Amino acid sequence: MSNIAIKVENLSKQYRLGQVGTGTISHDLNRWWHRIRGKEDPYLKIGETNDRTAKGASEYVWALQDINFEVAQGEVLGIIGKNGAGKSTLLKVLSQITAPTTGSVKAKGRIASLLEVGTGFHPEMTGRENIYMNGTIMGMSRWEITQKLDEIVAFAGVERYLDTPVKRYSSGMTVRLGFAIAAHLEPEILIVDEVLAVGDAEFQKKAIGKMQEVSTGQGRTVLFVSHNMASIQQLCTRALVMEQGALTFLGDVNGGIDYYLSQGKEKTQKTLIERTDRQGRGNVLVSDVSFLSSDNKNVRNLASGGQYFIRMTLCARSKISNVKVRLKFVDDRGIIRFICNNVFLAAEFDIIEEGNYTAVFNIMKFPLPRGEYSIDCTIMSSDGIEDNIESITFFEVEGGDFFKTGRQQNLKEGVLVDHNFTVSSMISL
Repeated sequence: MSNIAIKVENLSKQYRLGQVGTGTISHDLNRWWHRIRGKEDPYLKIGETNDRTAKGASEYVWALQDINFEVAQGEVLGIIGKNGAGKSTLLKVLSQITAPTTGSVKAKGRIASLLEVGTGFHPEMTGRENIYMNGTIMGMSRWEITQKLDEIVAFAGVERYLDTPVKRYSSGMTVRLGFAIAAHLEPEILIVDEVLAVGDAEFQKKAIGKMQEVSTGQGRTVLFVSHNMASIQQLCTRALVMEQGALTFLGDVNGGIDYYLSQGKEKTQKTLIERTDRQGRGNVLVSDVSFLSSDNKNVRNLASGGQYFIRMTLCARSKISNVKVRLKFVDDRGIIRFICNNVFLAAEFDIIEEGNYTAVFNIMKFPLPRGEYSIDCTIMSSDGIEDNIESITFFEVEGGDFFKTGRQQNLKEGVLVDHNFTVSSMISL
């Protein structure tokens, strides 16, 4: 393990739903009796894959199952996967917050982790006091922490609130300070969950830059979880993809991103109403979606600059008010290119009775360049999120005569916008 920072062998984590331990005295005693006799835990032989979208027959689930990988010193490993894939559980085991059911984790050096907003903070203590507390936990002397204090505060941008209890911080301020502490107290291993999404764009850019500096400049190891494929591609040297508690891909970043995105395409084999990988109250669901051209024909391949109607069928199960529909157009790297939302148009509507409703977005001049895309959909009401589902459809865009000049636009990046260009001569007197 000379140049290996983390080694994970046969790692599994089992939970009993809704319970601590096995949930009954008889099960606990049975587990203890097997262990003192040197026999295998009998409850390791049962349980189901951690598919959060399906109701199972077993009370036991495997949040992680038979995970094996190594991370070299100075490497930046991107961990990606859908919600519920086991990413956060894996990071908690690596951070020694929870113990594995089977298997082992070997790590070389101090570990600093930022897993949730407020992780490691005492809410009644000030920002300054929390900095010293976290440094002390990591084994640093008060003098060492003091040497880093100004740098941490400047990076986090919370100088004015340094002596204010962190319970009064916003979530963004808390994340900024938490990341600054984790990154500047010189851990050999830095573990960062997707909490950076809470920060603003400026802070995210600073955080990515700091992680690059920590890995390439200081030779430290970084484990980074994100749903932003652009950040994964920019920062990471390898990618690990998880699905339902299992490691399904470990390799180069581009290959990992392609594999992860292909998981979503498999879902289109089901009809939208059959899919269970959705969140929300469920009083209204999107059950169908299609593209129509300006002459009212169904299309799958779109052209840049064309007029298209996105027609959705909404299945209402009860009376709801103030309905909002948001569509996010996402490219093949998980980057949101643009958003349609009836809120922008002050066009919220009420659903008076159960039944199917047709909702249509009219995009007069489609702005995307050539490439492959998908659409994520969120439906909200006055009561909260009703339906939230990723990749309701996939589509391709071909180059088109966006500017109506007779010239095809074959760009593969950015978005297209109407604009003019003029040149005038200078008149000398």
